[in-house]
Formats: sequence, C-alpha cells, structure tokens
Amino acid sequence: MSTAQGARARARLEVTTAIKDEARRQLAEEGAAKLSLRAVARELGMVSSALYRYFPSRDDLLTALIIDAYDSAGEAAETAHATAANTTPLRRWVAVCEAVRVWALDHPHEYALIYGSPVPGYKAPDTTVRAASRVGLLLTGIVRDAHRTVGVARTPIPAELRPEAERLTAALDPELPPEVTMALVAAWAQVYGLVGFELFGQFNRVVEDRETFFRYAVSRIGHEVGLVFPEKA
Repeated sequence: MSTAQGARARARLEVTTAIKDEARRQLAEEGAAKLSLRAVARELGMVSSALYRYFPSRDDLLTALIIDAYDSAGEAAETAHATAANTTPLRRWVAVCEAVRVWALDHPHEYALIYGSPVPGYKAPDTTVRAASRVGLLLTGIVRDAHRTVGVARTPIPAELRPEAERLTAALDPELPPEVTMALVAAWAQVYGLVGFELFGQFNRVVEDRETFFRYAVSRIGHEVGLVFPEKA
C-alpha cells in the first residue's frame, strides 16, 4: 500500500469511528429507533451526502453498531475464559457469564441494542451472525470439553421434546447429547434474562448483592447444563 493509500485508509477509519461514536451517543440519549443519519451528520459537521459514503443507510449503520457490540461482548467473554483456562468447566462457565454481565453493565445501551427490543423496521443481516455467535460458541465449547473429559450429567427430557432436541443438536453441536443441547439453549435464555433483569431495573428493591446473586445463579444454571463434576481447579 502506498503512503497516499495508507493515509486515505487511516482517514476513512477515523471518520468511520467518529460516526459510530456519535451514533452510540445518540443511542444512549434517544434509543435505536430514533437513530438518524442526518442527525449524526449534523452533530459531526458533515453534510448527509458525505456520511452516506460511509454508511448508505440507517440500517447499515445499525448493523455496524450491532456487530461492534457483539464483538465487544465476545472479546470480553473470551478474555475471561482464557484467564480461567486451567480451572474446571464449571468455573470457566461462571467466568464467561460474569464477563458478559460486567460488559453489559459497562455498555448498557449497546446491550439493549443487541438483546433488547427489536428496532422497528430493521432486520439484522447474516453478516451479524458470526459476531453474535461468539459467546454462545464459547459456552458450548466449555460443555463440549466437559463432555469429552469429565463427562456431563443428563437431565431426561419428555419424549415429545426429543425431535426438537435432536434437530437442535444437529444444528448446534452433534457431539453433544440432545438432553444437554436443550439445557444449553435454556441456559442461554436464563443467563441473558438475569443480565437483562439487572440492567433494566427488575431487581430494584429485590436483589441487593447482585454480583453474588448472579454468580450463584449462573453456577446453578451450569449445574443444570450438566457441569456437576469435580469443581476443584
């Protein structure tokens, strides 16, 4: 890459970053449904036509923000998992869940963007899937590793649920027992439900020591997934 090309690339990156930063500020103040390219351009002192060269539509900007948010949460979870790499599967599970909670508390508006109410008129494209899968794949990998080594407990499922369990297992991880796959999907909803309850105020005047409560709750969820074998590091 020539010097001129490098300078142009850096300039484009700087402008792109400024646009996304201003969009995040507006998300915090107005919510995703009111995000406007014209408003972003106005705050940055740009004409709308110039901003459209970076993001042709509001949906393109939303998609970029969504991918950034998923990647940021995923990076936090992966860092926590790496730190706990030499501990038991259950402790790794708890470490990842706690990292997601901390990230959400630090980035409430970005969490709301990806796990809150859908944005009217917006449909996430397939380009968001990789980033959106990072935390889920990490938790699935922890359970898979436990299944390969110390083993996982299996909670029986009703016969009428087995076809759905087998379908999900084929789609998510054929190596896992269907009973464990169903528990994993339920766990995913429970963990994010706990985070959402705290973030959006449902625990106000109910749970006071929320960090300790969360650690206990996700540990119990880990047990339900089947991570009940030796807890020593």
